[in-house]
Amino acid sequence: MEITGEVLDIRYKNEINSYTIADFETEEEITTIVGYLPFINIGDTLKLEGKFVENKEYGRQFKIETFEKMLPKTTGALQRYLANGNIKGIGEAISKRIINKFGEETISILKYEPLKLAQIKGISEKKAKEISESFIENWEVWQIVGFLERFGIGAEHAKKVYELYGLNAIEEIEANPYVLIDLARGIDFKQIDKMALEIGISYDNDKRVESGIKYALIRSTYNGNSCVIEENLEQFVIELLDITKENIEDGIINLKVKDEIVVEERENNKYIYLKPFYETEQEIAIRIKRLKESKNIKKVNNVKEELKNLEGNCKIELSKKQKEAIEVINENNVTIITGGPGTGKTTIIKSIIDIYERNGKKVVLCAPTGRAAKRMTEATGKEASTLHRLLEIGKIDDDSLYNNNTDYEGAPIDADIIIIDEMSMVDMFLMNYLLKCIYKSTKLILVGDEDQLASVGPGAVLKDLIHSEEIITIHLDKIFRQAAKSKIVLNAHRVNKGEPFLKKEEDFSKEMQEDFFFIKQNSQERVVSEIISLCTGRLKKFGNYDFFQNIQVLTPTKKGIIGTRELNKVLQEKLNPAKKRTTRKSKYGSNIQNS
Repeated sequence: MEITGEVLDIRYKNEINSYTIADFETEEEITTIVGYLPFINIGDTLKLEGKFVENKEYGRQFKIETFEKMLPKTTGALQRYLANGNIKGIGEAISKRIINKFGEETISILKYEPLKLAQIKGISEKKAKEISESFIENWEVWQIVGFLERFGIGAEHAKKVYELYGLNAIEEIEANPYVLIDLARGIDFKQIDKMALEIGISYDNDKRVESGIKYALIRSTYNGNSCVIEENLEQFVIELLDITKENIEDGIINLKVKDEIVVEERENNKYIYLKPFYETEQEIAIRIKRLKESKNIKKVNNVKEELKNLEGNCKIELSKKQKEAIEVINENNVTIITGGPGTGKTTIIKSIIDIYERNGKKVVLCAPTGRAAKRMTEATGKEASTLHRLLEIGKIDDDSLYNNNTDYEGAPIDADIIIIDEMSMVDMFLMNYLLKCIYKSTKLILVGDEDQLASVGPGAVLKDLIHSEEIITIHLDKIFRQAAKSKIVLNAHRVNKGEPFLKKEEDFSKEMQEDFFFIKQNSQERVVSEIISLCTGRLKKFGNYDFFQNIQVLTPTKKGIIGTRELNKVLQEKLNPAKKRTTRKSKYGSNIQNS
């Protein structure tokens, strides 16, 4: 939908990408708007396209998809716009004088007859010209925003374009549209390529070939890759640009000479990296090695005695492998603890906390996501934070991080031992940032399962560190008795081994929990029917489950009848129909998530 109004107040603005939360007044109401709004200030009049959404914590908000800055419609709005500090030489007092003098003709005066401003007390002819130039420059910036939208480049990137090229941005882009590839991830290359071909750039033009190569490398990062084998890269670019292999080979040489890519030969293959990705992997390796080889000054003396005391005081019995893991952690600065569910990773973490805190050491717990940190807190009884909160970085802008990752310097972490859980979800850039913030001789314990959920960003840090065999790694493979009662745990291990799920006749323990069911259906319609049936009552015989409190539906897609969008509609109609929705809407969020 579309709404028009005035920005009353800006509550939050990310200085990197201009993500904004603001109060917005329309003719009907004052509402909260959220989205990317570069160059926007209090007093601006905007036409917004988007939709109203319900935020669990903050309530009703208007989520912006696109927007257009408009000339203020009333003299009051115009006065607030002029007074917002965006126009050089105008403040609150001067803005009121201008409006009182020229009223509805103010914009015309600013644009076409600026010398008339000198009629106002406090404005010289020189200042009048400066005010006019500043006003016009502000509006020219908006031509850039509108121009970029033609190429599917959102407002969040407009600020970056303007900072690079200033008011000449449109001319620069029209001369070489491929410069946009370097500005942001997620750009529609085909749109940019179409524009370039239309203005006369040839198929084998060096700029086109080099941009196609870089675009292919960027695309590969969406799937978690940090580099691409040369022959795979060539095949993709040949299909993308309809050029020859020789053109691509020349492009790779040119980019290498320009120091924009790195070519590394190993295992009889050539791997092509965008330079920031190569440098990040290199930095991780150097920092891990440096930490590993630092003097082990955080170790606890008589750790075997400490283990005996721990078992006696806490009335737990550690396995031989768990004791080995704790002793290895004590003897090394960097250790990996890996294993599937139910293999005792959490018990090791709790034991480390107990032993080291009793010896006056500071232990810090963290995880890559809020959910994982919360689960870590519940399991250990000690507060865990997200890595972003620990590193005091908030939400890093992906483009800035990928292009300038070596520029980020975080605050050093005050800890003797840092334990990271769910390490499989940590990408290469976050790992590099973390390592920059760790003092030498701090103990770093990486806990996770390489077969678990991978990172959203590029790199498989945990998996690569394990396979490198450079970091001492304890592999836990024994499923403990309590965990062995769960079919979920047992089936998870069977899947990782390539084995089928447990059959009913294989329930070899009377204590086995009925917590896993596999219902096979071959049509999407039947899958939906099963989900509705389970969510509307069938699960109650296994526990008095309430859909809104206890049930979550995971699906691997957004589209189609078994995607998040359609499932939400169907379940809402069955469980929270329109007549009751006013009582449920603000209390419950979506129960459907992508897995």
